[in-house]
Amino acid sequence: MATLITDPVWEEQLRLEREQSGADRYDEVWEGVYVMTPIANDEHQQIVVRLAAILQDILGWPGLGEVRPGINLSDRLDDWKSDYRAPDIAVFLPGGKAENCGTHWRGAADFLAEITSAGDRTHEKIPFYSRLGVRELLVVDRSTWTLELYRWRAGGLKRVGKSSLDKPDLLRSKVVPLRFRLVAGAARPNIEVTHAESGRSWLV
Repeated sequence: MATLITDPVWEEQLRLEREQSGADRYDEVWEGVYVMTPIANDEHQQIVVRLAAILQDILGWPGLGEVRPGINLSDRLDDWKSDYRAPDIAVFLPGGKAENCGTHWRGAADFLAEITSAGDRTHEKIPFYSRLGVRELLVVDRSTWTLELYRWRAGGLKRVGKSSLDKPDLLRSKVVPLRFRLVAGAARPNIEVTHAESGRSWLV
């Protein structure tokens, strides 16, 4: 259930409490509107850590890119807290258009991954990412257990592939050297990630 707080005193108190407790880790600001995102559960964090570890292994440690498991991403240098999103994973490649501002990154990330949680607004972030010029976005939708790959085309991010248990199509990234598809698992569906160059694979 969404809650709208218009009392500035309660708003300030709630935001302060979230900041002090660390509950604001995933909060965002959408064009001046403070959005309190649900705290990720264990499954969500497991997927983030495993995907980020793979990306760090093939890109980060060899010096082929910067990998971040959670950042603030905005379109501005100053006053960035007025409009930013917090993708679960971000990758920045050498020569890319994004700028590391210390407190946040500004501009077009090369590759993002978002893992959905109940009540979040992952798909509603896509227009913002499109406006930034993000090159690719992988969405792990846990409500339907599907993978969706979006790629920059014709002025915005367009879905170029979808993988599900019923139709486990292979999603080939053109930005990072990885392929993704959904496969059956014991406790939940797994994301099979394959390194396009070596053939090495992982189950996330």
